[in-house]
Amino acid sequence: MPSENVEHVNIKALAWDIAADIHFPPDFDRNRTYATVISAHPTGSCKEQTAGNVYAAELARQGFVAIAFDASFQGASGGEPRFTEDPAFRVRDFSYVIDYLVIQPYVDENRIGVLGICGGGGYAINATMTERRIKALGAVTPGNVGRLMREGFVNYDPLGALEAIAAQRTAEARGQDALVNDLLPPSPGAAEEAGVTDIDVREATEYYKTDRGRAEHGATSFLFSRQAALAGWDAFDRAEVLLAQPMCVVVGNRPGGFGAYRAGFEIYGRAASKDKELVVVEGASHYDLYDQPEATGKALEHLIPFYREHL
Repeated sequence: MPSENVEHVNIKALAWDIAADIHFPPDFDRNRTYATVISAHPTGSCKEQTAGNVYAAELARQGFVAIAFDASFQGASGGEPRFTEDPAFRVRDFSYVIDYLVIQPYVDENRIGVLGICGGGGYAINATMTERRIKALGAVTPGNVGRLMREGFVNYDPLGALEAIAAQRTAEARGQDALVNDLLPPSPGAAEEAGVTDIDVREATEYYKTDRGRAEHGATSFLFSRQAALAGWDAFDRAEVLLAQPMCVVVGNRPGGFGAYRAGFEIYGRAASKDKELVVVEGASHYDLYDQPEATGKALEHLIPFYREHL
């Protein structure tokens, strides 16, 4: 459930605005300063889904200021062309949000943390490596979207995919219509008819394509001609050197094709942080950790004390 005290703001980015929802604690006092957590949505999602209405909302109820934002080119944020999933921009968005926060009188600039879910978790991890204003990192069922682009998203043929992307971009430059790919089947029934067996694809379809998680801007779509940057990117590159802040990573123990279980153990092992925790929620899948109260409750049981200690 969304928190009751929410302010909608627009944050200046490179040449457009980033749309964000700030969730305030119930007893919010503008004359005080607060620890603040930035909540980043999954790939193909928006701030009104799990990042905002589940995690940011609960963090606010627990006394934090929490801000959920739409990635550039996505949701209600600006940027053209739409549906661009570019890791450089996704990571840079965090810094623009922090620029906004540090000039708000109620934000303690020395107590800013991040929380990312799924693809947003991978981007939060990567941003934390070089954005030293981030003091604590949380990631729930984190996804390494670059690796997915080299593996499952392209049937393990990244070079073939890059050739097709190059041809499509040339075609669009010459006036052909853009190609926007929906990442999921149109409905759970369609997934079943197609014989989809992977738990992550099936449950993603249940979340995004039904009233359970459907939102106006939660499009689960990629602009095909702008996907090349993903193929050369890795969310965890140089983590063993640069990822030094305190870290709490939460995964479920029912792994699927999106690779969060693998990614959680990998980043826990690689991170340079001396204060890190890996939480494995028994019986939980990737999408249980989006909105199912038992799973998200267990995640928050660890995340809330983590942020209280480190922010």
